[in-house]
Formats: sequence, C-alpha cells, structure tokens
Amino acid sequence: MTFLGEVGVREGFRILIPFPDCISLARFSRFRLAPLRPYGSMGGWASGLRVDCDSRPMCCGHRSVPTGFTLVELLVSIGIVAVLAAILLPAVQFAREAARQASCKNNQRQIGLALHHYHDVHRSLPIGCLEWRGPWSSNTRKHLAWSAFVLPFLDQQALHDAIDFNYPFDHPRNAGAAATSLSTYLCPTVPAPPRIRGRTHYGGLFGERLVDRRRVDDGVFLHDRRISFRDCRDGLSHTIAVGEDVIGPDSEWINGGNVFVQAHRINDSTAWVFDNEIRSLHPAGAMVLFVDGSVHMLTESLDIRVLAALITRDGGEVIPGGLF
Repeated sequence: MTFLGEVGVREGFRILIPFPDCISLARFSRFRLAPLRPYGSMGGWASGLRVDCDSRPMCCGHRSVPTGFTLVELLVSIGIVAVLAAILLPAVQFAREAARQASCKNNQRQIGLALHHYHDVHRSLPIGCLEWRGPWSSNTRKHLAWSAFVLPFLDQQALHDAIDFNYPFDHPRNAGAAATSLSTYLCPTVPAPPRIRGRTHYGGLFGERLVDRRRVDDGVFLHDRRISFRDCRDGLSHTIAVGEDVIGPDSEWINGGNVFVQAHRINDSTAWVFDNEIRSLHPAGAMVLFVDGSVHMLTESLDIRVLAALITRDGGEVIPGGLF
C-alpha cells in the first residue's frame, strides 16, 4: 500500500497536498479516511485522506497497451487469406474464360454475317484461295484468302481498297495492308504473340480426310472455285464454314494458306504443329462457324465421323441430334 497524501482543513483555510500529475484517480482501488488527529503545531484538528492505489498507475490519463500482431495471429491471418485465394481464384479464371469465349463467339458471328452479306451481293461465298500457290508453284500466284474478300462486309472498306488484288498477298505493294491487325479475326483467349503481321485465328474449311481420304475438297472454301448456299445439300446448319486455328502456320487473314483440310480430332495434340487444324486454347473444345451463321462449341470428344459429316457440304450423312 502506498500513501499518496493528506488533505487537511484548519480554522478557515485549507491546506492541500496535491497528487502527482501523472497519477489518474481512476486507477485508485481503495479510499479511506484517516481518523482525526492533531495537525502540526497549529493546534487544530484535521481529517486525513489516505489512498491506496494500483501498483501500475496510468500516466497522463493513458494506459500503455502493447501493439502489433503476435506470430500466431499473423500465421492465422495468412492462412485465411490463402484459403480465400484458393477458393476465389478458380472462379475468377472461369469467369474470365467465359467472357473470352463469348467474345470469340461474337467474332465468328460477325464473320458469319459478313459471309451472308457477301453471298447476297455475289450469289456465292468468296473463293477460299485465289490462285493457290503450291510448294512448286511460282511465287507470282496471288494466294489471296477468302478473309480478304469479305472485308467490306466487316466495315473494313478502306482496308479492302488498300489491297491491290492484282498482286500476290506477300507483294511489297500489299505489305502495308497485310500488316493491319483486325480484332474480329483474333480469339481473345490466345495470348498476344510476337509481332506477326495481320494475324488471324480463324480458318476456312477446305474439306476433311478423317473418314474419306479419296475426296478432300468437300468443304465450302476451295481453291479457285466458288461455293453457293445451294451447293450445301447437307443443310446450312449442318455444314461448318470456319473453325478456330490458333497454332498452325499461314495464319494471316490475307494469306490463302488459312484454308485447310481437317485430318485430326479437335485440339488433337498429336497433330503436326506445321499443319492447319481446328485447334483452340479454350478448355475442352473449339468454336466453329456454320454456314447458316450460327456458332457452336464442338468438344474434343466429338466422334470423328460426326466431325467429318459436319465438314462436308453434300455428303448426305445423318447428323445425330443434341450435339450443341
């Protein structure tokens, strides 16, 4: 017990013994009055106040409280954040991929509308490749792609006018136009590659050799030949016109090499990397555009016979229901 002071009163005046300023009365635990006793040499009586206080006084009215995290609290906080990240990250990635697929689907729908407008004007689909250039052909052949001919119907009339169709796609006179990148021809799921001029992720289907290897020109985008809607006897909704091709070569919208024959399953990892195939970076499938303008995701597990039937324009195959 610590005695802090006494307060005395004698004959009309008051004697105060102040407490130290750093002591808060709020911290006192007990108060008691001392009995009356003579006060000094003045002959009077005074009452005393004897105070017992806590051994840990609050200085300047504030109590000292330890701050910061303990090691256990820090580890628990880190653990909670890690669990939340593990739960939310897959959901965020799924939502982003869904948005990219929707954008990819919209791109192909725009291409489908352009093809229909082209057909309305010219009464046929565009040539798949004008003056196809084979391995032993002269480099004077134009080798121009269908995707260059539909530019006016994609609101790219100025770019179409910048192409000199009297010269090959890789002629210096067409270098400026060929270097133009068009977002409509790019799948947003594919990371931005090193600078490649006028890249496209969508190729036209020349045909298939999944089932019938004797005839491969059974698609809708052929070399130096036009196909019209009436030639698609299997039905416009059962004939693929354009598919994703994000890995193969010749992936320039002006290059006639982006017309290809399908020879493997969708997203087949065993397909030769220098061959054009329906391949995408979407999980479990690829987007394809049908001649009627509809766009569907075809899964990697799709039977090759069904895939072949969807590529041919007049094979007479029966397409099973419930594919989309």
